[in-house]
Amino acid sequence: MDLMERTEMKQAWEGFVEGLWSQQIDVRDFIQKNYKPYEDDESFLEGPTEATADLWQSANALIQEEVRNKTVNVDLERFSGIDNFEPGYIDRDKEVIVGLQTDEPLKRIMNPYGGFRMVKSSLAAYGYELDPQIEASFQ
Repeated sequence: MDLMERTEMKQAWEGFVEGLWSQQIDVRDFIQKNYKPYEDDESFLEGPTEATADLWQSANALIQEEVRNKTVNVDLERFSGIDNFEPGYIDRDKEVIVGLQTDEPLKRIMNPYGGFRMVKSSLAAYGYELDPQIEASFQ
């Protein structure tokens, strides 16, 4: 490491208490040496934006409708997975963090990674049944 790299490293860690973490990877030591609890009030926090409030109002209406109708929407054709669903939105134009877990708000996914017995019993609780072909294709 040349002088310039050492200087940059020193600047990057300026203000931190040195410890074992400075010599080797030791996250616990870094936290123990450098953690400072925040003891002031919450005055630095901001309330929700208008877009967030609107999105929450829309989501809450969907939740209330689901409760009123006593229905749960479950995708019975696909399992959970990072790219198994097209992106879903509550209101795409108002969302900063876009995309839901599934292609529709409140649509549940099947997650067989916890076991098929759990998937089957969860589906049965809502009156659904797991397609045996889907179970076979996953295994």
